[in-house]
Amino acid sequence: MSAREKLAALARERGSSLAALSRMLGRNSSYLQQYITKGSPRKLEEEDRRHLARFFGVAESELGGSEEMSYAETGEWVEVPRLPLDASAGPGALGAEEIPFDAFRFSRRWLREQGLDPAMLSSIRVMGDSMDPLLRDGDEILVDRTPRPFREGVHVLRMGEVLHVKRVQSGAPGTLRLISANEAYDPIEVGLDEVDLVGRVVWKSGRL
Repeated sequence: MSAREKLAALARERGSSLAALSRMLGRNSSYLQQYITKGSPRKLEEEDRRHLARFFGVAESELGGSEEMSYAETGEWVEVPRLPLDASAGPGALGAEEIPFDAFRFSRRWLREQGLDPAMLSSIRVMGDSMDPLLRDGDEILVDRTPRPFREGVHVLRMGEVLHVKRVQSGAPGTLRLISANEAYDPIEVGLDEVDLVGRVVWKSGRL
């Protein structure tokens, strides 16, 4: 698989548009589309390639870089993108454009042991107290967007343009129950057509 084909495949797997990825690099929105379909530029600039490799959690060599890579780039570590999004219950948080502004570095071996695919992970911030004490205001959560059959757990979900983080259970036929850890918030029941389950929360970090 060529570097162009690999980049196109990674973008499809992540659900990232080439235009958004181009803007992430500070380029014209058609930059990566032209690179993949027209071969212009012939090769990615080194900084662009490095940024994309970190975003997708792959070695630079898979995107056309040299085999002489640092330890972090040989696959021992994966950089999971931090997205400028907040997930809340209560009033919710409006979703911003999902362009990473930073990254957390995880051991590839640890992710493999947890059964997590680096390409399907991203980190966002918790806002508000609805999931306190399980998740506190300002905690960072790791969201696994891998498509799987539904099972109860803590999920990030979208209703309209608003993001929430809730414990999700099956409700009456055709519905889901959204439950807060904070007992001050009552459970709510929503129709399946009202909610989009973005991903399951699989890890958290936060200050003591």
